[in-house]
Amino acid sequence: MKKTIALLGATGKVGSKISELLLKDGFSLKLIAQTDSKLKRFKDMGAEVIPADITDVNALTEAFRNADGAYVMTPPDFGAASYRVFQRQVGDAVIESVKKSGIKYIVNLSSCGGHMHEGNGLIGGLAEQEVKLNQLKDVNVLHLRPAYFLDNMLLNAQLIKQMGINGTTADADHEIPMVATKDIAAVAAAYLNKLDFDGKSVRAILGQRNYSFKEITGIIGKAIGKPELQYIQFPVEQSIQAMVEQGLSADVAKDITGMENSLKTGVMNYEKRTAENTTPTSAEVFIQEAFLPLYNSL
Repeated sequence: MKKTIALLGATGKVGSKISELLLKDGFSLKLIAQTDSKLKRFKDMGAEVIPADITDVNALTEAFRNADGAYVMTPPDFGAASYRVFQRQVGDAVIESVKKSGIKYIVNLSSCGGHMHEGNGLIGGLAEQEVKLNQLKDVNVLHLRPAYFLDNMLLNAQLIKQMGINGTTADADHEIPMVATKDIAAVAAAYLNKLDFDGKSVRAILGQRNYSFKEITGIIGKAIGKPELQYIQFPVEQSIQAMVEQGLSADVAKDITGMENSLKTGVMNYEKRTAENTTPTSAEVFIQEAFLPLYNSL
C-alpha cells in the first residue's frame, strides 16, 4: 500500500513537481493551498486538496494527521512588511501542527546557506526554521539545502527581451552551484517515497556544476541568438527601488538583494560538492527546456 504524503507549497516550483512525481507513482497526497484552482490537475489525478492558509494550525494538523510523511517549506510573500516575521509565522504554524498531529517524517525545503542566520537575506529565516525543526522530539527531519535556482533566470526573461541585457545585484564572475527545481523535486520525492531517514540530517543539492552569472548570461545569449548579451551588476538601491515599483515590499526587496550580495562571500559554496549531491540538469539543458520556450512566448 502506497504512503500518504502531505505537501505545503504544491503550487510552487518545487512542490508542484514533487506532487506530479508522487501521484504518478501512486501515492495518496494531501495538498494544502489557499486556493484549489491552481491544483485542479492534481485533484483530477486523485490528490486531496485542502484549501487553507498556510498559517492555519488546525488545517495543517488535520493534513499531517495520519500522513506517513510531509514536505514543508516557506512560500514567498513578496508583499510582506517584514519577511522574517512572515517566515516565523509560517514556520511556527508548521512546528505546532507537527507536534499536534504526531507525524514522524518531515522533508523540509531549506537552502544552501542555511547554516547562517544573518547576512544571507531571505535564507536567514530558513536557517532559523531548521533549528526549530531540529528541536522536535521523536520526529525525523531531513533538511534539503538546494543551491541557487536556475529557475530564477525565468524572472529575467522579460528584462532580456525588452532591454537586451541580463542582470541582478550579484557579482558577475563569482561561481556558485546552480540547480534546476526539477532536480530538487526528484531528490525530495525519492526521500518521501522511502521515508528511511533517521534523526535530523541535511542533504545538499548542488546541480550539475558551478556557474557565474556572466557565464549563465552567455548560455542564454547563445540560446536566443544574441551571443553579445551582457550581464550587468545592478546597484543595490536602484534594484530595491525597481522591485518596490513592481509591487514588492521594501523589506522583501532588501532581503532579495541581501541574498544576492551574500553569494560573493561564499554562502552558496559552503556545502562540499560530491557525486551524491550533484544532480543531472545542466544550465544549457535548462535554458533549452524551460527558459527558451518562455522567452519565445513573450
